[in-house]
Amino acid sequence: MRQWKSSLLLILLAAVCLPQTSSEIMTPAVRRVADKLACKCGCNNSVGTCTMLQCHYAEPARQKVAALQAEGKSDDDVLKVFVQESGLSALAVPPTEGFSLLAWIMPFIVLGLGLGAITLYVKRYHPKRAAAAAAALPEVDPEVLARYRDRIDKEVSRLE
Repeated sequence: MRQWKSSLLLILLAAVCLPQTSSEIMTPAVRRVADKLACKCGCNNSVGTCTMLQCHYAEPARQKVAALQAEGKSDDDVLKVFVQESGLSALAVPPTEGFSLLAWIMPFIVLGLGLGAITLYVKRYHPKRAAAAAAALPEVDPEVLARYRDRIDKEVSRLE
């Protein structure tokens, strides 16, 4: 009897500890399209690479991609269906046309502006320019300078 209970416990434990298997839906064709779609669960991955278990967006999207491919639609047609439903935010990478082209160009524009600002700063505050600016200052009369030094010495001696 005891051996029977141990065997039953072992079978139950083995059934509970079975590893999770991947979905049968994730074929290479589905993966190819799913990698071009953005997952909207907040993970910042594509639908093909979302690692959240039972993701509320990736799993249904993969099933929809598989169903559309089973109907005979091409990859571009499947992507167009998702774009019609969710807009351009459905794509993992913005298209390189129209206003979305700005997303590709803007980093280079900002980099150029930053380098230009650094160049202007360095040219303006270069040590040679600072020395030239100091040399352009008017000379101070030695008598006035001596009078100020005497005054400073008197005030310092009063503090001591």
